[in-house]
Amino acid sequence: MDHKSQILSLRDAASLINSGGDLQSVLRDLVIAACRHAKWTLGSIMSIDAPHGHAYVIVRHDPTLIQRTLPDRWELATSPSIVALNRNEPVYIRDARVSEEFPGYRREAFERDYRSVLVMPMNCVDEDGRPMVLTVVSREITEVSAEDIAFIGMIVHLGEIAVEKQHRLRQEKQAGERLQRALAAHTSLLQQALSEASVAALADKVGELLPNPVVVIDFHANLVVAGRSPSEAHFDAAAWQQAVAGPLNRQMFKAARGASEARQSETLFIDDGKHRFRLSVRIEPLTVDGEVVGALMIFPTPRESGQLDQMLLDSAKFALSVQMMRSFVRFRFETRSLTELLLEVVERRWRDEADIVNRARRLGVNLAASHKMVVVDYADEAKNAGGGLADPHHALARLLQQAGIAGTVVAVEGGLVCLVEADTGQDDSRLGKLPTRIVEELGRYFEREPAVLVSEVCSTLADYPAAWERCHRMIRIGRSFGRTGVFAGQDFGPLPMLVAAADVPDVRNFVDRSVGALIAHDREHGTPYLDTLFAYLREGCRSQACADAIGLHVTTLRYRLSRMEELFGIRLDTPEQRFAVELAIRLSGIINSRIPALR
Repeated sequence: MDHKSQILSLRDAASLINSGGDLQSVLRDLVIAACRHAKWTLGSIMSIDAPHGHAYVIVRHDPTLIQRTLPDRWELATSPSIVALNRNEPVYIRDARVSEEFPGYRREAFERDYRSVLVMPMNCVDEDGRPMVLTVVSREITEVSAEDIAFIGMIVHLGEIAVEKQHRLRQEKQAGERLQRALAAHTSLLQQALSEASVAALADKVGELLPNPVVVIDFHANLVVAGRSPSEAHFDAAAWQQAVAGPLNRQMFKAARGASEARQSETLFIDDGKHRFRLSVRIEPLTVDGEVVGALMIFPTPRESGQLDQMLLDSAKFALSVQMMRSFVRFRFETRSLTELLLEVVERRWRDEADIVNRARRLGVNLAASHKMVVVDYADEAKNAGGGLADPHHALARLLQQAGIAGTVVAVEGGLVCLVEADTGQDDSRLGKLPTRIVEELGRYFEREPAVLVSEVCSTLADYPAAWERCHRMIRIGRSFGRTGVFAGQDFGPLPMLVAAADVPDVRNFVDRSVGALIAHDREHGTPYLDTLFAYLREGCRSQACADAIGLHVTTLRYRLSRMEELFGIRLDTPEQRFAVELAIRLSGIINSRIPALR
């Protein structure tokens, strides 16, 4: 074949190969072009599955093919295909009928009546990513020159270009289909979120659409919904969902709360009493109006996430946030309504008793019955953390349910109040154990235990303000002494009675006359006179013992005492004077929620 004919042949081959269609058609056209223009009789393309040791026939061209079953799978050990791929060069068998190197071809050469074989490696892969080779054969012995190999190599190269084009088209088509599925999933999720479906139903939908196992947590509905198992070796789907609803529930909430500000990767140590292992998880916070209302926990899989998976994840997060908005708004409305009602009662801001009793009844509280108030004051760290913790609210409601105590939980600034009916015949021992259980449970959420106390019985609306004031005075005293946990009046001796009178003007005047100037001087100049005076009184006015207790030289202590007498007129000569000064210091600490520290 002259050069002009070869060029025309290549042009025809390129047109044939690039005619379009699917990958199978392109490969079939490639075999036809190689046989027709390079003067070979038969041809095929095989894909090589090296890990499993086989070569598979993808397409064949045999214009004289008699209807019979031909092998579609070859052992690589008997095929020149693996040799052509490994060397990346053609393998030419002049006469397959006498070849000792490839017995498979020798046997088939007699069965299908052919002689010469040429195997060309292809720099492309099939749909499963396996490399391919082109094989052409002739009925007669064909001598192959370097020019012949270069010519058929050019045809193969044109075919490689067409195959790569088909791969790109296929990838673009698949990407378009994935995009359509992602958009359809986005629409479906939003439709379900905007309908009256529950968070649990939407979580199931999210679990079906996302490629990873997920757990959805709704803080305000106190809900954890698990989907597929992230470790089928330990849990099937039903066992995983049961474990998340039971022994793993608290751990899931805690992990989600810990990552509530931003996306975070964590390692969960799973221990449900039967299995112990680790799980990696990515926690995506779900927000409404800038406040975290829940979390989406995603357990990674070996498959890498793409841009569309991220788009689907964002859609799922948005839909869940929209759905959780209902729980968020409902929780806020109920808690704010109850909070406003309670504050009106305890601050004596109501006018019509019947009206406020009816309002309370609509909110599920029977103020016509007698109640006790279980007052919970959060630790300072929790008060400063912000974010409106819903977990303690739900935890207290859960404790009431577990204890079999009927009550209503009300959120107040810096704490909670539980209204428990006092005349329903409830077991007093269970109510007596409740404060300790609250301290243990809520202490898990904060760095310090909360303060918890139970008021006396409030039989009428007029009883609530006094009981509320006494509870808060007790908490203020306990906090001033650094106390946490369960409080009771007897814990502080006569101080509650003094606190009851601490707001009387005469008492304030007494404190101001006795130590007011000293306190003001310490505040303005940073001097330690009040702490020193209090320590001196606590040590029974013994100079050496006081100096040792606060780490001063006794001469320095005496100088401070003389300066206090000189500047503020404080004298400690008689028992009456000492008692009056100490009482004034303690009352000032109660009034200002501060007790001088011993140093």
